[in-house]
Amino acid sequence: AVVSTQSTGQTDNDKVLVIGAGITLDSALKAHASLQGKGKNVRVMDPFTIKPLDKEAVLRHAMECGGNVVTVEDHYPEGGIGEAVASVLSNAKFTTNHKLLAVREIPRSGPPAVLLELFGISANKVEEAVFELLK
Repeated sequence: AVVSTQSTGQTDNDKVLVIGAGITLDSALKAHASLQGKGKNVRVMDPFTIKPLDKEAVLRHAMECGGNVVTVEDHYPEGGIGEAVASVLSNAKFTTNHKLLAVREIPRSGPPAVLLELFGISANKVEEAVFELLK
């Protein structure tokens, strides 16, 4: 199910919350579709902004997904969605597991699909993170 901070479209069976924005929202949505075909329910959240981040929505969706969260962003992790979500999750009153997918090496030019895979932020990498959380 795909949700924004204002809307709902989730199911009671969602096991992982995936948060992305921009091009990585596309990665999250592709992973969502693929995972549905494999019988895995995930919820995708588009936070719209990270400042201000809708902390209540992040916590509510994370809790409803068993505390499992994947964030995916197309830049370095410092100061991004992943760190903002990690900060929110650190104050959760429930157990959380968070995988932060981000660019971790010097960026370069190339075809978008190749770069998404190279930097670990493609739909395939989102799926891998989901499966790691569900072990």
